[in-house]
Amino acid sequence: MALANENYLKTPEIYVFDEIEKQVNAFKVLHPNAKIIRLGVGDVSRPLPNEVVQAMHKAIDEMSKVETFRGYSPPQGYDFLIEKILKEYRSIGVFLDKESIFVNDGAKSDIGNIGHVLGRDNIIAIADPVYPVYENATIMSGRAGVLNDDQKWSNVVYLRCSEETGFTPELPSEKVDVIYLCNPNNPTGTVMNKVELKRWVDYAIEHQSIIVYDAAYQAYVNEPDVPRSIYEIKGAKKVAIEIRSYSKTAGFTGLRCGYSVFPQELLVYTKYGEEVPLIKLWSRRNANYTNGVSYIVQRGAEAIYSRKGKAETQELVNYYLTNASLIRTELLSIGFDVYGGISSPYVWFKTAYNQSSWKFFHQLLYENHIIGTPGVVFGSSGEGYMRFTGFSSREDTLLALERLRKGI
Repeated sequence: MALANENYLKTPEIYVFDEIEKQVNAFKVLHPNAKIIRLGVGDVSRPLPNEVVQAMHKAIDEMSKVETFRGYSPPQGYDFLIEKILKEYRSIGVFLDKESIFVNDGAKSDIGNIGHVLGRDNIIAIADPVYPVYENATIMSGRAGVLNDDQKWSNVVYLRCSEETGFTPELPSEKVDVIYLCNPNNPTGTVMNKVELKRWVDYAIEHQSIIVYDAAYQAYVNEPDVPRSIYEIKGAKKVAIEIRSYSKTAGFTGLRCGYSVFPQELLVYTKYGEEVPLIKLWSRRNANYTNGVSYIVQRGAEAIYSRKGKAETQELVNYYLTNASLIRTELLSIGFDVYGGISSPYVWFKTAYNQSSWKFFHQLLYENHIIGTPGVVFGSSGEGYMRFTGFSSREDTLLALERLRKGI
């Protein structure tokens, strides 16, 4: 008799964004001619930068010839991309070893998989509200414990992240072993500056903890005191894995490419207290479980770092940031309590008349034909809030704001 991994049965049967799509499809049946504007799910809408497209065309041509054909990627990724990544880090004063970079098929994969190389008894800390993958990966790996009446897992430490804290997470009052941090934050769009992040690094050093630092939105940082990398903070190489993505930076949501950084200094421990460089464990997992990202996609990612590629990528980021700024400004003018939307494509705001998240979601959908993301899908502390994103087209964003202005 084959047994199931019953931890998977503890997670929601459908992913939270699939539930939103289910609600939208029900609306479409009743209103087939309605023009729906999507300000909810964080998928991008603009085409790939031309430099990326041209690089991938060239790579495809190379794959058609015997002398330039490529098979499996090196386990960590091609040197031509890794060298560009290292140079980008050097531009902000961060110096890393080539061996510390691991190219992946997007940040989500490594965020979910990092638990494979960490002990089952680690105490995990996540913010609430939070990107669902952090909690679901903890549940699926068997680390979460049991679900309490308040819908919190017994073995997970939830970091207070509320209106009182400006929707930035508070340090835990107890010792934790693994901390998931996202900066700029998804879903709230808030940021931690260098002083605030230093407190987390100091905590991790003191308690020999690891920070899984999700920097998928680092390209959106435009405030001088907000770091683009946790490694700008002294001591962070000893305690932090940094995970980045090209999805929201250069429109790679459909291509899948990013990378993770495992510094040589980052240690974990056996039950006997022996020190083990985490990179050793991740290298073994990587070699056994992946054959790498395709040559064509990695050539596309490399093109982002050319002079023209950087300009085109920054144009994309600015486009989405402008949308977020327009949303933020309009919501504030209407009278909403608003967070984010400055160094982030996400805008987080309190629902009208203190409605529940789902009730306000349905009001927006049925009265304004706008899709947002109910805050409660990111955790119980997200109840009473909504997330909008700047990833729609400019035309649809402006039309949505006009509808809000007239309808709420």
